[in-house]
Amino acid sequence: MLGFGSIARKVFGTPNDRKIKATRPVIDKINALEAEFETLSDEQLIEKTHNLQERAKAGEDLDKLLPEAFANVREGAKRALGLRAFDVQLMGGIFLHEGNISEMKTGEGKTLVATFPAYLNALSGKGVHIVTVNDYLARRDAEWMGKVYAQLGMTTGVVYPQQPEDEKLEAYACDVTYATNNELGFDYLRDNMKAELKDVAQKHHNFAIVDEVDSILIDEARTPLIISGPSQDRSDLYRTIDKIIPEVKDEHFTMDEKTRNVTYTDEGNEFLEERLTRYGILPEGQPLYAPESTTIVHHINQGLKAHKIFHKDKDYIVRDGDVVLIDEFTGRMMAGRRLSDGLHQAIEAKEGCEIQPENVTLASVTFQNYFRLYDKLSGMTGTALTEAEEFMDIYGLGVVEVPTNLPVARIDEHDAVYRTAQEKYDAIVEAIKEANAKGQPVLVGTTSIEKSELLSQMLDKAKMKHNVLNARQHEKEAQIVADAGKLGAITIATNMAGRGTDIKLGGNVEFKVMEAIAANPERDPEEIRAEIEERHKADEEAVKQAGGLFVLATERHESRRIDNQLRGRSGRQGDPGRSSFFLSLEDDLMRIFGSERLDAMLSRLGMKEGEAIVHPWVNKSLERAQAKVEGRNFDIRKQLLKFDDVMNDQRKVIFGQRREIMETEDLSDVVQDMRHQVIDDLVDEYMPKKSYADQWDTEKLYAAVLEQVGVDAPVIDWANEEGVDDAEIRERLYKASDEFMAQKAVEFGPENMRSIEKQILLQTIDGKWRDHLLTLEHLRSVVGFRGYAQRDPLNEYKNEAFQLFEGLLDGLREDVCKKLSQIRPMTEEEQQAMMQQMLAQQAAQQQAAAMQQAQAESGEPAGEAQEGFDESDPATWGDPGRNDPCPCGSGKKFKHCHGKF
Repeated sequence: MLGFGSIARKVFGTPNDRKIKATRPVIDKINALEAEFETLSDEQLIEKTHNLQERAKAGEDLDKLLPEAFANVREGAKRALGLRAFDVQLMGGIFLHEGNISEMKTGEGKTLVATFPAYLNALSGKGVHIVTVNDYLARRDAEWMGKVYAQLGMTTGVVYPQQPEDEKLEAYACDVTYATNNELGFDYLRDNMKAELKDVAQKHHNFAIVDEVDSILIDEARTPLIISGPSQDRSDLYRTIDKIIPEVKDEHFTMDEKTRNVTYTDEGNEFLEERLTRYGILPEGQPLYAPESTTIVHHINQGLKAHKIFHKDKDYIVRDGDVVLIDEFTGRMMAGRRLSDGLHQAIEAKEGCEIQPENVTLASVTFQNYFRLYDKLSGMTGTALTEAEEFMDIYGLGVVEVPTNLPVARIDEHDAVYRTAQEKYDAIVEAIKEANAKGQPVLVGTTSIEKSELLSQMLDKAKMKHNVLNARQHEKEAQIVADAGKLGAITIATNMAGRGTDIKLGGNVEFKVMEAIAANPERDPEEIRAEIEERHKADEEAVKQAGGLFVLATERHESRRIDNQLRGRSGRQGDPGRSSFFLSLEDDLMRIFGSERLDAMLSRLGMKEGEAIVHPWVNKSLERAQAKVEGRNFDIRKQLLKFDDVMNDQRKVIFGQRREIMETEDLSDVVQDMRHQVIDDLVDEYMPKKSYADQWDTEKLYAAVLEQVGVDAPVIDWANEEGVDDAEIRERLYKASDEFMAQKAVEFGPENMRSIEKQILLQTIDGKWRDHLLTLEHLRSVVGFRGYAQRDPLNEYKNEAFQLFEGLLDGLREDVCKKLSQIRPMTEEEQQAMMQQMLAQQAAQQQAAAMQQAQAESGEPAGEAQEGFDESDPATWGDPGRNDPCPCGSGKKFKHCHGKF
């Protein structure tokens, strides 16, 4: 009997069916416009773009422009690439425009699909970012689809690593920009370290289309992007802490050797608090476990670890004054490898070596938080449904399954489970032989490089020609994938996600044409293409007769998504194909999820060696195991995101402030507010509200005002005047400080003063934020222990991070006021001395250049030959390096003179 849910689905269709049905009227409108757009000239297509741009900028809703925009792109793609988009491709484009993930099977033309919503959303003039998983795909797609945008009068840019700055700015200024997720994230961080608005690359976060969205937003989501740099020298802190640690007694700490961890006891904390205060590391009256002491706590923990857990000549050796780590497994020295989080520095202090600076985080962001900056986000992939809950929960993205253009003809066989890995591999080799005998191309999926190489050795033994696709260059990868559909081809590949190149039956025509043109440059390219296309039809037919592409997976992955990606490589565009998973009880997933019970059951069934169990129940139980693992991984990512969100809120405030500062021409009001706030804080501290005049500490107030605001105000005299209260003194200090800074503005000139204020504000924000990030990192590493005291680590982290952030803002005001009060214009003598120095340097450079020129023209030696130099006796030449000046005195490099081979 059918349940209510099943009946409802039969009557009303699934939610996915209803979404697809809703796009039909829109697709009919686009199709109705096709004949009209076919009659337009190339110039009229571009004119149509200008017309749509004007309407979009005038505020017309993009949904209303969609049918015309999509019809224009379809016509542009037909003319530029000879590709007419199918209705299902238009459907995928509509879902992307609505801010969904379009799940489209491999080979359905996702690259072309992205051009429709990209064009429509770029009409607003704010640009669209199309995100790919690697640089090769970003460049390939930008070049390929750039022809479509150019046909429609739009510009296309591509962003790649180590790109010249002016080229990068130009690429981001284009209507559509292709880039990898890494480069986009790093550019965002770099933008927020820039000092001028004109140097900022990412002006808007308008709309992003993420290709292979599951790989970028889920698999890589936990990895933070970090820009780091050397920290300031803190050798004194390490050395002082190192003096305290030997005084720590056994009752002051507990040690867990298994986890290589040490923690201080209550007596230890009291002892440390007293010692750290005595040495001046901990400010008087500040508890050891106050939020401001987080960094100190972190470093005393690392100091204790360095003394109690890390032992000389076992964990490390000291060589030439450097601490060199020893690999615990091989016993080899690991030169250049350093322990993080200040632990290496603590060991250097213990051994009396020179303390190298730590690397500190200058800026960081996770992909989860970067992509949530966009006003609208969408994505494409062949496999997203299994992670639909996570996409909705974290990014607010719905997943829509777009139907295929032609029905899927692939046969998906039930999993075959063997007792041992050896039996499984033997069966795999047999299956490959069988398929290869009839010319069927085989794609073998493995989960690791090690396993792909093991299988490759077995095929070598069986004398079977094959290709192995590991982590190699992307260009070679594309070639191997393009050849994987040829008759009788065998390809072993690890993780087939996001390869970006279709496996076409009979091989890839474009690759064959490119190879043939390169081999015969004198022949007519069109003639070559026609010949190859004719030959390809026969090859394609032969592969179809052999059963299409056979995808053979050697293991189940933790994620069903990765398995589906591999399976989806076969059966593209209605092609025949088959897929099969070969498993053993020794596979990781089977071993972790109850293989003992299965093993006992198989023994009872009396399975012989080499036999496999094949049953739908096995598939079901494996899917449940995978769903469990996926659920656990989702929980880990969600928890990490909660912690990162705390920093992200603060990051948005700081980066927002930086952007405002860069956009504002005159910051004198902001600086004045900061100065007044500092004065308020000082007056509140030394002249507390509702206190009597004899309780005021005017001497300290005078000293503090002089130090922090730079004003020499007669505060003590004012306080002795009759009827003067704290409000009056406040007002007088405001006025005195404003006059003091106005005088500075006159000395520097108003324009220079505005520029100085901007630079000091930005530099101070960057310095404070850098220190704050380090403190938060240290807080994260210790806050987990609060769980033992029945306190929620996340709430503790939120509260303390908030207190630290408030401290950052207070410190920011103080630092800015102090720095601005201390700057002064150069005196005439200083300016003259600086000018003379610069002129002397220029003169020296010009003299050196003139000498080189004269020597080059006269052909005379540039200097004297080395003493004892004999041209005919190399023994007298010494031992110069290849790039050193030649000992003959010619002035040339040795390699270009007497050192020539």
